[in-house]
Amino acid sequence: MLFDALTLQLGYNAALVALGASALGLAAGVVGAFLYFRKRSLVSDAVSHATLPGLALAFLAMVALGGDGRTLPVLMLGSALSAWIGLLVVSWLTRRTRLREDAAIGAVLSVFFGFGIVLMTVIQSMQSGRQAGLDGFLLGSTAGMLRNDAIVIAIGGVLVLAVVWLLRRPLLLTAFDEGFAEVQGINTHRLDLALMTLVLAVTVVGLKIVGLILIVALLIIPAAAARFWSDNAVRVVLLSGVFGAVSGHVGAALSATAPSLPTGPIIVLVATALFTVSMFFAPGRGVIAGMIRHARMRGRVDGI
Repeated sequence: MLFDALTLQLGYNAALVALGASALGLAAGVVGAFLYFRKRSLVSDAVSHATLPGLALAFLAMVALGGDGRTLPVLMLGSALSAWIGLLVVSWLTRRTRLREDAAIGAVLSVFFGFGIVLMTVIQSMQSGRQAGLDGFLLGSTAGMLRNDAIVIAIGGVLVLAVVWLLRRPLLLTAFDEGFAEVQGINTHRLDLALMTLVLAVTVVGLKIVGLILIVALLIIPAAAARFWSDNAVRVVLLSGVFGAVSGHVGAALSATAPSLPTGPIIVLVATALFTVSMFFAPGRGVIAGMIRHARMRGRVDGI
């Protein structure tokens, strides 16, 4: 049954989820690698939590207009606007006040997420709007994914990858030598905002599959795992994308064989398994390779 799920033979819906999760994992892994290089991985935490108020407000707006509150493109748009506001607030607090970035992230994360939880509580008490299942956006919910949902997710992932490809050189240059990048005429502040916008896009695209809480793991873990395998930045980006795609595909397949288990957490656990294997068994930077080098060095010292 697992083989059928991995080879997209378990059914139409299972195949949709697996393909959507693979596209999401690929985009998240690639974007997460640049976040890792820039040492700003935790900004994704603030962005993801800041999507919740926009999600809830978009639902309420659609219900007020007489529409279906769970229309995915509208929910994604509301989430994106809310997350963008949160991102701008973090940037403003960091640049215009004495707050460090970690403090600004914590403040924005707490306020936006708290406001979102209040709105979600209000929504759950409503008598209309088809709010059932809306809380699945917290941890991901793929049971009701439709073909149109999968197409939206796939298009979003492809667009993110296209933008990363166009910005790859200035992103790498800024990540490793910000001063030189500025001398070359690159506006590093705008480039950082562009990178955060890509994080925002991945977060919004991943709401349906992984959820706003766990998407942070998919942005961080594949990049951290890839770093164990290479010192070459381009290879790390490619490996991070591969690890993300494999995590999404295998996690969705495992979830399809056990429908009672949520897809998002399983995807994150698969990514964690890849990270653990990389940490111990990577030939250059892995723990075991380090122990072997240490033992050889001690042998040489003892032999002198």
